[in-house]
Amino acid sequence: MEIEIATIGGYEEVGRQMTAVRAGDDVVIFDMGLNLSKVLIHDNVETERMHSLDLIDMGAIPDDRVMSDLEGDVKAIVPTHGHLDHIAAIPKLAHRYDAPIVASPFTLALVEQQIKSEEKFGVQNDLVEMEAGETMSIGEENELEFVNVTHSIIDAINPVLHTPEGAIVYGLDKRMDHSPVIGDPIDMDRFREIGEEGVLCYIEDCTNANKKGRTPSESVARKHLKDVMYSLEDYDGGIVATTFSSHIARVTSLVEFAEDIGRQPVLLGRSMEKYSGTAERLDFVDFPDDLGMYGHRKSVDRTFKRIMNEGKENYLPIVTGHQGEPRAMLTRMGRGETPYELDDGDKVIFSARVIPEPTNEGQRYQSERLLGMQGARIYDDIHVSGHLCKEGHYEMLDALQPENVIPAHQDMSGYADYVDLAESEGYKLGEDLHVTRNGNMIQLVE
Repeated sequence: MEIEIATIGGYEEVGRQMTAVRAGDDVVIFDMGLNLSKVLIHDNVETERMHSLDLIDMGAIPDDRVMSDLEGDVKAIVPTHGHLDHIAAIPKLAHRYDAPIVASPFTLALVEQQIKSEEKFGVQNDLVEMEAGETMSIGEENELEFVNVTHSIIDAINPVLHTPEGAIVYGLDKRMDHSPVIGDPIDMDRFREIGEEGVLCYIEDCTNANKKGRTPSESVARKHLKDVMYSLEDYDGGIVATTFSSHIARVTSLVEFAEDIGRQPVLLGRSMEKYSGTAERLDFVDFPDDLGMYGHRKSVDRTFKRIMNEGKENYLPIVTGHQGEPRAMLTRMGRGETPYELDDGDKVIFSARVIPEPTNEGQRYQSERLLGMQGARIYDDIHVSGHLCKEGHYEMLDALQPENVIPAHQDMSGYADYVDLAESEGYKLGEDLHVTRNGNMIQLVE
């Protein structure tokens, strides 16, 4: 059977992920994501109102026109998890393919929300829910399997396309978490079984390949966060926290520890309301009945007024803006554009790292400076990554023993350390180790 891989997006940057695998006459697309930094550098861009070709020209979504070179029928579109760099181009591109969108429950719910907000294209693709551990047929000879992984968003999977020539393992994005705060540990037993069955190709996220050691568990971040918040129990001023809105495990910890130190948690910002509300609706979490979630600007400002009237010392606002996004809640607070007034000594907890990309780094720097000018004290980097470090990459190669390896989710300079690791394990660049760019085709079996 001919096996061909189109590396469409995410092979020259972190963002706008999209890969297509052709096995015989059947094609499966993995991910359709957005490069958010390409959007943020333009003022007031509303992607839901834009045409896909304009977004392609901006470098914001994958240029999927290379798909015309694949001689086969798309049988499934498979997002791995609910982060925007993996699902946000679905409303712009999925309608071009007569194929269902197949995803885990939380991811599928987020995809559905993305589609509903779309104003340019009518996306009518069937939405098919599949749990980790389940399989579905792809054509007559291939099979799709979801393997449970742990990441900085719940319900993440690594899809595996089983073909007569061996398995194609699409390895974006994960860390090896054996004690997650929400959900099951990474299913390394199944990965080892797949390795024994035979892996033709492993496509791997290289985000942290330059960092030695292993990525700590979310339970480590939870302990760090608990230590910081308990240390502030006697502070009688304002405390504000921010984290990734999609990081439901972290939000859950913030809510719990806020109550432990006698503060009423409240979630503020559109994305905070969207992700946490969806997680609660699908029974992934059980938040307190009185937990407020407010996304609309007027509702948020009313809540800030109530906090100021009743006393900042009684509340913990958990807000958007951990990357310094211009229109996010924390950035507005730093600019003095909300009714919440920061005083000297007030605490701002960043339970997130800066995404290592120039736009984010600049915006986060500006946000922290603005907050500092109002007297805020910054508690930074209370976080663990959602991506494998070097020893995790070694363990995955050891478990899968793939015949071919394709590094992804980085730019060319970001591949270097992963290439070194793969070469030390016997892979040869240009033979079975394929460093590629967006828009390329890799023929694995002719």
